[in-house]
Amino acid sequence: MAEKMATREAYGNALAELGDKYDFVVMDADLAAATKTGTFKKKFPNRFFDCGIAEGNMVSAAAGIATTGVVPFVSSFAMFAAGRAYEQVRNSVGYPHLNVKIGATHAGITVGEDGATHQCNEDLALMRTIPGMVIINPADAQETRAAVEAAINYQGPVYIRLGRAAVPTVTEEGSFQIGKGLVLGEGKDITVVATGYMVHLALEAREILAAEGISVRVINIATIKPLDTELIVAAARETGAIITAEEHSIIGGLGSAVAEAVSETCPVPVSRIGVPDCYGRSGTVPAMLEYMHLTTADIVARVREVLAKK
Repeated sequence: MAEKMATREAYGNALAELGDKYDFVVMDADLAAATKTGTFKKKFPNRFFDCGIAEGNMVSAAAGIATTGVVPFVSSFAMFAAGRAYEQVRNSVGYPHLNVKIGATHAGITVGEDGATHQCNEDLALMRTIPGMVIINPADAQETRAAVEAAINYQGPVYIRLGRAAVPTVTEEGSFQIGKGLVLGEGKDITVVATGYMVHLALEAREILAAEGISVRVINIATIKPLDTELIVAAARETGAIITAEEHSIIGGLGSAVAEAVSETCPVPVSRIGVPDCYGRSGTVPAMLEYMHLTTADIVARVREVLAKK
């Protein structure tokens, strides 16, 4: 695995890089240093707008800009972009299906010490309920860059979920497509379907289990919606059991989406690894992962448990 980088940092770098190639604007809610949109601001100051601590107004303004034919990227922490501005995202962007892109950083429990108020574990569930909303949760820096460019070229609203903690590069350049999953490791005994931060942990678990003679297929689902149902159902048929892994509530996120798809087409056991029905707490990233049972060891243990019942 390559050098680590947070997907929020890769997002800022991608905006700055792609600003030379595409004509878009970037808007932020007084968090440019944290969301890394400040990288774009330095390079294109006339195309950057700080909207202050007014996320709903920022999204509404972006909707207005989109009606002129200009593509706006709006950025804030996921808790604010998906939470505080939900009404505006739903009614001003989703309902008219406007070409607004949302870069939501600091998602999930790997926000760490910022605590429960800032650990947004509900955003995927919220965005999944908005008709026509594309949801992308990249696994690494390379996939983030590709997701930003794909969002620019997609006509319609896009929500990109980004993290604070650094992650290794596990995908290859040119592998990302909206709506397509990616098999990162073949296997025949069981499938682990992972997204975002959990992808590299799933690959680590696969290596540990391989030493025990257990063959695990790992699928990276960067696009939560539209979901690559065909790839997931094929894995269900071929391996007979699925485990989902996400840094999000087990309610309404990847686990729910996969369970819905599999139950309707090819019912097999689906076990969900994610944040349980609870709020987070303040702690380091390793401590939070352990507290929520989202470590490599937890994935290994769950695979053994499901295989024992298979």
